Amino acid sequence: MKLKKFNEINDLTEIVIGLCIKIHSKIGPGCFERVYEEILCYELSKLELDVKRQLLLPIKYEELHVKDAYKIDLLIENRLITELKSIHPLPPVFFNQVQTQLSLINLKHGMLINFKVPKMKEGIHRVFNNSGRETL
Repeated sequence: MKLKKFNEINDLTEIVIGLCIKIHSKIGPGCFERVYEEILCYELSKLELDVKRQLLLPIKYEELHVKDAYKIDLLIENRLITELKSIHPLPPVFFNQVQTQLSLINLKHGMLINFKVPKMKEGIHRVFNNSGRETL
């Protein structure tokens, strides 16, 4: 099934949320993060969305250049950072992680998705960087 290109970030997040609900209903809350990541990446690829997985990025600090300083689970359509977790309870530090990733890559939109919840809607969180750009 080919997905039409979208103009709004809400269209993209709606797709991700729908797929996460589908995956959670079929697999349940008990798998490792990498399982959910692989399945979500597979589902997004079926829709012909551009997905970069386990994207390693550098940090420049003054004159120091740290190669592979941080990792993004999924970068979808060069617009949406998606960090996947399978942990209960979800520590607040993971919200900070997504916020930092958004800031470092200078993007506006992120999602923190936790699959270790009874109902998937409880595990979906949007994270914003108001000074970030819409796309890379």
